[in-house]
Amino acid sequence: MHLQELHIQPYCLPLRQTWCSASGNFSVRRGFLVTVADGDGRRGYGDCAPLAGTEDEATAEDWLHGQKTALAGLRPAAALNRLPAPEHCPPAARCGLETALLDLISRQHQLPLCRWLEANASASVKVNVNLGRLDRETGTRLAAASGFSVVKLKVGLLPLAQDIANLYKLADALPKGIGLRLDANQAWNQTQARSFIAAVAKLPVECLEEPLHDPDLRELEQLQKLAPFPLALDESLTQLSRADILSQKPVARLVLKPMLLGGLQPALTLGQKAQRAGLESLVTTTVDSAIGSWAAVHLAAALNAGRHDPSHGLATSDWLSQDIAPPPAVRDGRIIMGENAGLGIQARSGSCRTSLSLNIE
Repeated sequence: MHLQELHIQPYCLPLRQTWCSASGNFSVRRGFLVTVADGDGRRGYGDCAPLAGTEDEATAEDWLHGQKTALAGLRPAAALNRLPAPEHCPPAARCGLETALLDLISRQHQLPLCRWLEANASASVKVNVNLGRLDRETGTRLAAASGFSVVKLKVGLLPLAQDIANLYKLADALPKGIGLRLDANQAWNQTQARSFIAAVAKLPVECLEEPLHDPDLRELEQLQKLAPFPLALDESLTQLSRADILSQKPVARLVLKPMLLGGLQPALTLGQKAQRAGLESLVTTTVDSAIGSWAAVHLAAALNAGRHDPSHGLATSDWLSQDIAPPPAVRDGRIIMGENAGLGIQARSGSCRTSLSLNIE
């Protein structure tokens, strides 16, 4: 069944509070709902949510508009194969269109998207809770961690000594069995990173993501040898050679964001290669809409494939005060996949700010 329509709908979703990190702050999430349809009325949905510093909205929108001609008259599978490699196009735009096509194809096959990607995909996905920036008030937000085994916090926004003091205060109030996943978003130089790792070595730190402002494989390897917990790469995956990362293994973990890596399939391929190389791989969102969050959940289930059960960074929908579809529901720190075909959800009618339709003849 050939593609009949491609819809691009801009959205603007306000956050309940400002998202803060060393790489930047934002209080609204802007992007595009991408919808493809076949002649039988089936629809597939994707989320294109560009991040500042990676791609701008105009570039993403222009690329999506250009796909009208490129996809005309193709079957969904052929359209999927026609997509350019992630390094040759805006990654969030490619992710949105690829997800929409995958959603449609898996609906046509009457399979959940995760099982179309990987037959042995997990039936549920464990997730961490994200409490935002580490500050003096973090302890009062710990009630939100009920049912979770991992709490994620942003560090690197305060002077190093203040971050360390706040972490020790938080550790005193932390329920037993909960680990701290810390994300510095490339806030520090090597000296600062070394000092931080040494200072928190005895705390229940589950992981430290992106400690170095200028990531270097040799320096990261040295830091990992010092740390009694895993270090992880996230945004560095778009800055450093992935082949070198997989061969040299300077850190213990990779964090995969499909919106930055150009889609679900490129992220899954990288994650599977990392697993074969002995590196742990996690999936997280970029505070995406429910469509993007569900896509990342399906990716995590496919990556787990019944063999792994880490806590993925997918419980971010509560940060949005509005959404374009029903977000993943978290129960006791897990998201259940279900048996519905594709992403398993429908976009809400009238949920986007404006609408632009591109008919494919």
